[in-house]
Amino acid sequence: MAVITQVDLGKGLVLRNPILGASGTYGYGIEYVPFLSLSSLGGFVTKGTTLHPREGNPYPRMAETPCGMLNAVGLQNKGVDYFVDHIYPEIKESDCAIIVNVGGSQLEDYVATAERINSLDGIPAIELNISCPNVKEGGMAFGVTCGGVSEVVSAVRKVYKKHLMVKLSPNVTDITEMARAAEGAGADSISLINTLLGMAIDAESWRPILSTVTGGLSGPAIKPVALRMVWQVSHAVAIPLVGLGGITSISDVIEFLLAGASAVQVGTYNFVDPTICERLTEDLVAYMERKQLHQLDQIIGKLRIP
Repeated sequence: MAVITQVDLGKGLVLRNPILGASGTYGYGIEYVPFLSLSSLGGFVTKGTTLHPREGNPYPRMAETPCGMLNAVGLQNKGVDYFVDHIYPEIKESDCAIIVNVGGSQLEDYVATAERINSLDGIPAIELNISCPNVKEGGMAFGVTCGGVSEVVSAVRKVYKKHLMVKLSPNVTDITEMARAAEGAGADSISLINTLLGMAIDAESWRPILSTVTGGLSGPAIKPVALRMVWQVSHAVAIPLVGLGGITSISDVIEFLLAGASAVQVGTYNFVDPTICERLTEDLVAYMERKQLHQLDQIIGKLRIP
């Protein structure tokens, strides 16, 4: 019997397989065409798109760390109008699911950006990045309070009619509360986790390495935290989960599926090996054949706990 790797996340978002390139590391997909075939992937999530162009934070805004990296890029992009007019025509024929990561500084920004993308036939979903600073609330991110999560997801849900994925911040007291708030406000799926807050210091100059002092930690160092949060959220909500955080191998993929994720995103390791996503799709089939598994439902959420 043939192995079936297709994943249906609901509301029109069907993936050929559960392997996605993560936002912030996959550009607009076309950057990886020299290294792999996009048709081999389940899909990819574009770099963050905002209502207005953003230049991002001053340099330096990236730093290597043991088992990962810090970034404080600051959602550098040319704005949603540029995306619609220039990027979308280049990527709309990609033979995989295209998910647009949407960010904002205030509620109205999220709504206007999502509404603009809603009209694009070749985009089946957006990933709502609610870890962005909320300017009107003194810099607090929408994603760190249940009220903030509910407010922004509800507002976007009213104007965005296709699959709405919500990306959760791990920098909270109880991730399950945020997940329930997103589900209750109309999210179709949840992706987790976004980066953990961290920093790096230069011992010679006695100064922070990042211009912003703190930044987002990603890579293998955060995988145990990500796995724990995916497992917790899988018991708190009924909508599908997309797990990410430190994935570098097929074992990592399987661990996230066992913890309750229906799909995964690969981020930081794309910088180490730009072919990793395609290789993982092949390794997944080999793993399932070796285990005599025929569909992903035989793995997803099947963690064995004594």
